[in-house]
Amino acid sequence: MFEKAVDFAMAAHRGQKRKDGSAYILHPFEVATIVGTITNDEEVLAAAVLHDTVEDTPVTADDILENFGERVAELVAHETEDKRPEMKASDSWLIRKEESLAVLKDCPVESKILWLGDKLSNMRSLARDYDRVGVKIFEKFNEKSPKLQRWYHRTVLDYICELKDYPAYKEYEQLFHYVFDDYE
Repeated sequence: MFEKAVDFAMAAHRGQKRKDGSAYILHPFEVATIVGTITNDEEVLAAAVLHDTVEDTPVTADDILENFGERVAELVAHETEDKRPEMKASDSWLIRKEESLAVLKDCPVESKILWLGDKLSNMRSLARDYDRVGVKIFEKFNEKSPKLQRWYHRTVLDYICELKDYPAYKEYEQLFHYVFDDYE
C-alpha cells in the first residue's frame, strides 16, 4: 500500500513547488519519514505521503477512499483544510486554522502522529528560513503575524501532547521555541 501511495502522491504533486522552490513531493516524503519514527502502520504511512493531495491538488477525498480505503481517507481528511477558494487565503487563514484545530483536538492518535509529522516538517523549513532572513520569513505566509502563527503552533503542540515522549515532538517543540519565543 505504501508504494502505491508514493506513486499516487508523486503523480498528484508532479510539477508542484514549495514556497522555497523545492519539489513539493519532498515534503510528503519527509512527513512519512517522521511518521515512520513513531509507527510502522502502513495505512498511517500511506496517509502521511498522501496528506496534502486533497488539499493542494485536484485529487478528491473520494479518490483517496477508492484507492486506499476508509481508514487512509479518514486520516487524510483529518489533515485537510477547506481552502475556501472564494476567499483570499489571508482572509480565511484564521477560520481554516480554528476549524483544523477543532478536528485535531478530538481525533485519534494516528491522526495526531500524522499532524506531528506534517507540522515538524513545516517547522524545520520555517526554522531554516528564519536562520536566513529572520522575522521577514513571515512575509511569505498568508498570515503574516508571528503572534498568530505562534498561537497556532502552540495549540497544535498542546493538542498532540500525548506524543511528548517521542523525539519528533521534542524537536517540534524545540524549533517552536527557537522561532517563536520572541513573539509571546
